[in-house]
Amino acid sequence: MGLKTTSPIKVLLVDDSPLVLHTLQRLLASSPGIQVVGTAANGQEGLDLLPTLNPDVICTDLHMPVMDGLEFTHQVMTTEPRPILVVSVSVEPGAPNVFRLLEAGAVDVYPKPRDIIKSDLQKLGAELARKIRILAGVRVYRRSNNGVSRPAPKPIIRPRPHVALNMVTIGASTGGPQALRTLLSHLPKGFPLPVVCVQHIGASFLVAMVTWLAEVCPLPVRTATQSEIPQAGVVYFAPDDAHLILDQHGRFDLSQAPPCDGHRPSATVTMHAAARCFGGGTVGVLLTGMGRDGAAGMVDIATAGGITIAQDEASCVVYGMPGQAVALGAVHHILPLEEIAPMLTALVNGGSR
Repeated sequence: MGLKTTSPIKVLLVDDSPLVLHTLQRLLASSPGIQVVGTAANGQEGLDLLPTLNPDVICTDLHMPVMDGLEFTHQVMTTEPRPILVVSVSVEPGAPNVFRLLEAGAVDVYPKPRDIIKSDLQKLGAELARKIRILAGVRVYRRSNNGVSRPAPKPIIRPRPHVALNMVTIGASTGGPQALRTLLSHLPKGFPLPVVCVQHIGASFLVAMVTWLAEVCPLPVRTATQSEIPQAGVVYFAPDDAHLILDQHGRFDLSQAPPCDGHRPSATVTMHAAARCFGGGTVGVLLTGMGRDGAAGMVDIATAGGITIAQDEASCVVYGMPGQAVALGAVHHILPLEEIAPMLTALVNGGSR
C-alpha cells in the first residue's frame, strides 16, 4: 500500500519586479508543501492565468502597471474568488491602502521589504510560507460589484430571565477587520451599550483599522485608555500588547499579564473580566478567527448568565475561534455575520422585534 500524499498548495505570484518574483520563487521553493505554479507581471496577466493555473493562494503586489493590486483583487473576488495575500511595500503599518485591500476581498497583507536583497531572506520566506499555509485553509466568497448586502431576517430571541444588559464584548482574528466593518456598520446610532472589541492584528495596524472602521460605524470608534469609564454607544478596541480588563469600579484597566491562548490582548481575558463585572448583563460575540481565543471567555459569559453569539461557519473566513466556542457548548445563538447586528439591537430592545 502506498503512502498517502497531500497535494501541495498552488501559489500564483503577481509582481511587476522580475527580481522580486525570482526571489519569492526561490524562497517558496524551499518551503515544504508549497508550489509556485506561475508568475505574472501585473494584475491583468494574473487574471488571464487564473483559469489555467487554478491557484489555491495568490500573492500580489499593489502598485503595478496595466492593472494594480487593488483592481486585481476586486476582479478576482468578483469572478474567480480565492485567498489573496498582498505583499507590497505599500502595506506598511499605518498605510491607508491596507484596509482598502481588505475591503476589496484580500484576506491578509504582508509588508514587503523595500530592498528585498538586503532583507533577512530566511525570515521573509518563513513568514510568507506561514501566511500562505493559513490562507490555503481560508474560505472566500464572490463579492458583489454593487456592494449591497442582503437584508438580515428578524432574529428570534429565546426567552430568558430579564437582566439589564451592560456591555457587548467582541473577539475576532483572521478575517476580523472585514467582519467587524460589516457588524459595526449596522449598529444603530445611539446603541445603548458600550461595545468592547479585541481584534488580533499587527502592532502598528491598529490605529489605521480604527480609523477605517469609524468611516462606516454610526457610533464613535476609538482605542480604550487606562482608567476610562466605558460609555454607552461607544465602540472601544483593546490597545496593542495589553489585555483590556475592568477594575472593581468598572473602569478599563490595561494589563500586562502573560498572553492567553498565545494572544495579548486576548478576547478570553476581556470576556472573563466583563462576565465577572456584569454577570448576566454581558453579551459575548465571537467572530471569524484562527485558534481558540475567546472560546473560554464565552464559557465564562454563558456560565454567568449572559448571552453568547457566534458567527456561523458558512460566513466565517476561518471557523476556528467561534467553532471552538460552539464545541464547548458555550453559544446560545449561531448566526450569519449579517444577522449579528440586528440580533444585538433586538436584545437591547428587550427582544421586541
